[in-house]
Amino acid sequence: MRRSTLAIRRRMVVTACAACCAMPAVAQQYPTKPVRVVVPFGAGGPADIYARYLAQRMSETMGQQFIVDDRPGAGSIIGTELVHSSPPDGYTLLMMSNTHTVNESLVPKKPFTLMKDFAGIAPVNYSDLLLVVHPTVPAKNVKELIALAKSRPKGMNYASSGTGTPYHMAGELFKAMAHVDITHVPHKSSGDARTSVMSGQVEMMMDAITTMAPLARSGRVRAIATTGLKRSSVMPEIPTVAESGVAGYEATIWLGLMAPAGTPKAVVDKLNAEVNKILKRPDVKRAWNEQGAEPMIMSPAEFEKYLNQDIAKWAKIVKISGARPEQ
Repeated sequence: MRRSTLAIRRRMVVTACAACCAMPAVAQQYPTKPVRVVVPFGAGGPADIYARYLAQRMSETMGQQFIVDDRPGAGSIIGTELVHSSPPDGYTLLMMSNTHTVNESLVPKKPFTLMKDFAGIAPVNYSDLLLVVHPTVPAKNVKELIALAKSRPKGMNYASSGTGTPYHMAGELFKAMAHVDITHVPHKSSGDARTSVMSGQVEMMMDAITTMAPLARSGRVRAIATTGLKRSSVMPEIPTVAESGVAGYEATIWLGLMAPAGTPKAVVDKLNAEVNKILKRPDVKRAWNEQGAEPMIMSPAEFEKYLNQDIAKWAKIVKISGARPEQ
């Protein structure tokens, strides 16, 4: 009996040692085939744009193709579940945003739990949103927009790319802090939401300044305010919501990469190192600054701490706003 037990223990130690020795080899060899980056949002939005930007450069530096696969729907849950059900081998990654940290409290009944079923790789960047209205809306600034909304209880609508997205929650935060009663109109993607505002079907929305600024400059929508605590370098002439009468208002969109839980730590660390190298490049910083995006550089552990803090932050806002998944 003792010999049998000792033999089993020896085999376990040998197996564990072999696994530990194999981990660096896994990282050295990875990737040996194309890597899919699933974007659970629509084409043309910030997540899609920056995923493609990052994928192109990672393809160049890592020697394998990083292929972006847009899978929008259900406020990011469809695409996220696809990654959740994929093998934890580093060949299917998730481009995520604060939609995911919001959904932890907004949509508790979903097929995954973010911090249990995924491993944080690295954040990518953050950017302000731009509050815009259709040109026919008779409001030129935040104070006039608030007065107009108060004169039309439930009579004004705002668009978003889906329930739980940063655009939805930015709108809910605005409702709560400005004390206005405007109706959320969710869409399948940011592109669909922008189309609704440009056509006048929906009066207003908050969208990433990266994609909305050109439309504002062309006159297809009217820029009212930006959502950061300070003015954006992209449109410095546009005041913030906070300085326009809603003190303390702040809402941004940030993006990051995650992998299914169980992905080898060596692979996660290698991906983190590659992403951070790209984010530190002067040409990347310059290009993103021109679009109003700021790189976010963290280790996997720091990113997971950031994610937990963001989950707690948005849980409070979801409770205050009274937002529900069906809205």
